[in-house]
Amino acid sequence: MRTARVPEVSETRAPIPFEIYREGAYLHGTKAALAVGDLLVAGRESNYEAGRLMNYIYFTETLDAAVWGAELAQGEGPGRIYLVEPTGEFEDDPNVTDKKLPGNPTRSYRSREPLRVVGEITDWTGHDPERLRAMHDGLAALRARGEAVIYD
Repeated sequence: MRTARVPEVSETRAPIPFEIYREGAYLHGTKAALAVGDLLVAGRESNYEAGRLMNYIYFTETLDAAVWGAELAQGEGPGRIYLVEPTGEFEDDPNVTDKKLPGNPTRSYRSREPLRVVGEITDWTGHDPERLRAMHDGLAALRARGEAVIYD
C-alpha cells in the first residue's frame, strides 16, 4: 500500500498517454460538479456502470487517464478533472495494471479511503472525436461480449 502525497498545481496540456501530469499530483476525471474541500468516497454509484456501487475510489497521475475518466463518465454536463489528495493508503488499480497494462504505465490507483478535492483543472484538452468514438465502440463491443468487467 502507498501513502498520500500532497499534489501540486501545474500548467495543463493536452493528454499524452503515460505522461505524468506533475510529480506528486493526483487527478480524478468525472462529470460530477465538486468544490475544493469535497470528499470523494467509496460506496457511491460507478461513473461507468449504472446501478453499481463501487468499493473503491479511483485516481491517476496522468492527464490522459483523467481525461478518459471525464469523457467516459456517465451523467449530464461537461467532463471535469479534479486535483485530489488521498487521505489514506492506496494501491495500483488492478483493472489496468494486472489485466491490460502490466507495470502501471497509466499510474492509476484506487483507495477505500476518501480523496479530498484540492483544485480543478479547467483548460484541459479532450481526445479527438475519432479516438473518443473508437473508445466508445470498443467498450460497447466488450459489453456485448460480456467482457466489460470492473475488478472492484
